[in-house]
Amino acid sequence: MKQLEHRDRVVIRFAGDSGDGMQITGTQFTNTAALLGNDLATFPDYPAEIRAPAGTLPGVSGFQVHFASDDIFTPGDAPDVLIAMNPAALKVNLKDLPRNGILILDADEFNKRNLKMAGYESNPVEDGSLAGYRLFAVPLTSRTETALAAFDNLTVKEKRRCKNFYALGMAYWLFSRSMDSTVEALKQRFAKKPQYAEANTVAMKAGYAYCEASEEFQVRYEVPPAPTKPGTYRNIIGNEALAIGLVAAAGRAGVPLFYGSYPITPASDILQYLAGYKNFDVTTFQAEDEIAAVGSAIGASFGGAIGVTGSSGPGIALKGEAIGLAVMVELPLVIVNVQRAGPSTGMPTKTEQADLLQAVFGRNGESPVVVLAASTPSNCFPMAFEAVRIATKYMVPVILLSDGYLANGSEPWRLPEGIGDLPEVRIPFHTDPKDFKPYRRDAATLARAWVKPGTPGLEHRIGGLEKQDQTGNVSYDAANHQKMVQLRQEKVQRVVADVPDLKVHGPDRGKLLVIGWGSTFGAIHSAVRLAQADGLKVAQAHLHHLNPFPANLGEVLARYDRVLCPEMNTGQLRMLLRARYLVDVQGLNKIEGQPFRVREVLTRIQEMA
Repeated sequence: MKQLEHRDRVVIRFAGDSGDGMQITGTQFTNTAALLGNDLATFPDYPAEIRAPAGTLPGVSGFQVHFASDDIFTPGDAPDVLIAMNPAALKVNLKDLPRNGILILDADEFNKRNLKMAGYESNPVEDGSLAGYRLFAVPLTSRTETALAAFDNLTVKEKRRCKNFYALGMAYWLFSRSMDSTVEALKQRFAKKPQYAEANTVAMKAGYAYCEASEEFQVRYEVPPAPTKPGTYRNIIGNEALAIGLVAAAGRAGVPLFYGSYPITPASDILQYLAGYKNFDVTTFQAEDEIAAVGSAIGASFGGAIGVTGSSGPGIALKGEAIGLAVMVELPLVIVNVQRAGPSTGMPTKTEQADLLQAVFGRNGESPVVVLAASTPSNCFPMAFEAVRIATKYMVPVILLSDGYLANGSEPWRLPEGIGDLPEVRIPFHTDPKDFKPYRRDAATLARAWVKPGTPGLEHRIGGLEKQDQTGNVSYDAANHQKMVQLRQEKVQRVVADVPDLKVHGPDRGKLLVIGWGSTFGAIHSAVRLAQADGLKVAQAHLHHLNPFPANLGEVLARYDRVLCPEMNTGQLRMLLRARYLVDVQGLNKIEGQPFRVREVLTRIQEMA
């Protein structure tokens, strides 16, 4: 009789060669968990190489999913279950699996060739080195071939490629998951090749049946649904949430959206998602290079659309001069930077937060822009919306910072009930030629008028040379240049009127404040909650507006004896906070291409509090 155990939360990691379909497998498990009502967070981790040699350590691809019956904020520090499809996947990931963790291996892949490729001198399945784990060495490849023996229309290679779904079926049995949604997903994915859908379905069901019949598997687990607020939910990844946020903001404003970009990891998906929304008055343009991409977006803004461009750090560097042009001509422009590890081309598929100073200062001259940052995959939606709202209200470029961890990670997202749930975005194009001056400013925002080209009587100069105040004519006057520089700076500072006060989670004053920005939110929030549960007087504050800062930030920092700032860089926000508020902010810095683990933040909190 099989035992059924209840768990509050589980972390499972699928790992294998980059051709083993680990991202697809993890995504399908994630979607099933979401449909069953679990809270979840995911972390896909894959190599930068298009196709590293099979069986090598650089070619290992992984997908970690954390699903639970209560609120969770990270993909988990370590897996409870590791499914490794070859020796290289075991070698790379075993260090993260706690003792007594569940380890499922494809025994067929532990041959002499693969063991040598992974750097093993002996077979760990046989030499006793895995004795501390609950090991299930299952011949996944050969069992998949046996299950698909009747598929004469598939080659041996095609049959073997279904072994990831055999492993997925085992995972579904182990955690009491239904296979129905995956069966339907396969039918849709392989609508034009139904034999692939059927083969993967058969392999998945065979894996499920193997666990059901095998005497090895005596225990299965159940993770109940998490309580949620009423509403409609879906699982969403960060890049998709960002794309939908841009579309929603443009729709709320009643203005076309234009997205010009050049493919670059990990931002490329934004272009792909937006290309699917043409029926929402969205135009996408894949430019020949980064400079052309941002130039096209500026042109779209000049033409009366919401111009957006996106890239990662190397591409943002190339866009720098054109972003300065948008500052000079004072047009709304949204620049999305999905950060990755650098410098130069760095580690394209690994995450980092090292572009904050680039966003704030990375242009020639006094070239101020607004800088925002998303904190979770689903938070990419409201922050993209906010970027459009601020850019159009203040006629200013806005840089929105995401990163590889947010871009590819996923979590449940509660859909807005309707258009009324979204902030208002007003765009009154100027049409009155009476006393028109292109650089006359709104008294509150200092924004100049937005004029569509071709509007009768409103012709005016545009370009990168310094503008004369009010008229916009080219001017080299010294006093005028200083005035215009200060006006552009003051306009960005006035955005603070639209920045909500910084909220603190925990005691409103005390010994320690942990402050962060961007994707460190989950690890910081989880660590602070654990520290508070242990009785430590620690609070958390997280910044979404990085230029300008919230008006009350200085007052918040002053209420605590010590301030800790975890960042995935060498301390860029810490530098800005120290310089602006003269507070001795301490850093916790990680630059490994991997997100913070909760225990890393918690350990530092315990040391400081």
